[in-house]
This record gives sequence, C-alpha cells and structure tokens, in this order.
Amino acid sequence: MPSSCPRAAPGGPGRGSAGSRSDGLTGDRGRETGDGGRSPVPRLPSLRARLTADRFKVFRRDGGSVLRVQDLEVTYGDFQVLWGVSLEVHPGEVVCLLGPNGAGKSTIINAVSGLVRPLAGRVEFCGERIDGLPTHEIVTRGVSHVLERRRVFPYLTVEKNLLLGSYQDRARPRREESLAWVFSLFPILRGRRHQLAQSLSGGEQQMLAIGRGLMSRPKFLMIDEPFLGLSPLVVTEILKIITQINAAGVSVLFIEQNVQLALGISHRGYVLESGRMVVSGSAKEVLESDVVRKVYLGI
Repeated sequence: MPSSCPRAAPGGPGRGSAGSRSDGLTGDRGRETGDGGRSPVPRLPSLRARLTADRFKVFRRDGGSVLRVQDLEVTYGDFQVLWGVSLEVHPGEVVCLLGPNGAGKSTIINAVSGLVRPLAGRVEFCGERIDGLPTHEIVTRGVSHVLERRRVFPYLTVEKNLLLGSYQDRARPRREESLAWVFSLFPILRGRRHQLAQSLSGGEQQMLAIGRGLMSRPKFLMIDEPFLGLSPLVVTEILKIITQINAAGVSVLFIEQNVQLALGISHRGYVLESGRMVVSGSAKEVLESDVVRKVYLGI
C-alpha cells in the first residue's frame, strides 16, 4: 500500500479524541421530521467563523490522494449520467459533494464502491486503480460506503447489524475493539444493542448505518445524504460525529444538498449539476463562488 494512504484508525490512535464525551454529545434520541423531508439547518456557530477557524484536529498527511476520480463517465442504459467528472480526497480531509437531486452525486460514490461500472475514466484509492474490482475487494482495501436512507436490516438486532460490517478478514479479528469504538461514538446504540433495528427512530437508524460502516475499519468513509429527514438536534449530533470520525484519522466524503450545512464541516467541496462538475475548491471558495451564491444562496 502506498505510503500516502492513511492507516485505519478506529480503536487505535484516534481513540482518545473520538471516544471522549468532552464535546457535550449525548445519547438523546431527538425527533425526526414528520414528513421525512429535509430538516431545517440546525443552530451552529457562525459559518464564516467555522470556515476560517481550526474547527477540529485531523491527521493531515502530505503526499498523494486517498481517492482520485478522473474523467468518470457513467451511463444507465442509453442515458448518460456523468460526463468527465473528476475529484480528489486528500488524507485527513472531510469533503462534501453538493448538487440537486438527479445531478449524479450518488452515482459517483456508487462507482467508487463498485456498485456501478464506469463507461470511461478511472478510480484510484491510495494510488491503486480500483474501478472494475468487485465491491468486497474494494471494502477490503479500506473503503466504506454508507448508503442513502440507512438500509439497515430491520429484523436483526442493533449489535448484529453492526457486526455484519466486520465480516471481512481485515476487520473480523478486531471487531470487539471496533464495536467498543462505535458504541463510544453512539452511546445510544449501546443501550439499544439487543433491540431490533426496526424499533429505532430514523436518527438512531442513521447512527446505526454509519456505525456499521465503521466496523470494517475503513481508511476512507463515504456517506450518502447523512442528514436526510432528520431533526436539527440529530443533525447537529451527526455533524459532530463526522468530525470525530475524521479526527480519528478517517478521510470522509459525504453527499448533501444543503450547501451551508455541508461546507460548515468540510475542508473542500464540489458542486455537481446535470452530471458535470461546475465548482470545486476550499469550503470558503465554494461558498463564495458565483454559482453557489446565485443558484443556492440566492445572493
């Protein structure tokens, strides 16, 4: 494995910062929006302050990219979804992928995780080309993908859902250590470990889905719409959890439609429209771009 690729950190070097509760997080259940729609923006510190401050410590590393997507094109039958899309995630980064419904955001991360085959282009993880590999081999290399709308197993317990995330040889020997780390991030899941997943609230199911993704001990975590349909209280908690995961040494790419919410915790961002990348840069650069100001912020 190239030296530019960070080592998986759950239960390891990041345990102190990720496992502590000094940030004031609680296991409060919160309430989801009744219509399952997009939740309002939670009350968080000033966006400008968060874009310029040292918001959280990460294990930054010089060198190559964790993820490099180059000139990616994907079709569904005769319909082309992505047109020459390129993006990168560097070690220690949180990166957001923004854009409206149908822009092709989920297709990008589905191509990274091997769920769809690109028509053209290439996907590299830690310097190794992975497009064309089966999904289980991509997971074994250190990539984890949390799908949109949670996709938990409703008739399995919380603990069994989590343990399914550690099925491969790379993670199985340390699954108890990983389980303890997940429970430290999501203490409410510890108290519900013997409940069926279907009995959880929407926010708790999202926590379960993220926790299951962490059980494979990833170097790189992709999350598809982690805040969809959740109350502001739960959104705020999951925002903090994402920064804790990152502080433990895991690079993160997540999809979101709410520009200000996503850029508030990201180092860099990309904006996708109609299958083409239209904006990329630091969080501040994306926020201040003409496209984002006019189309998304109405300025």
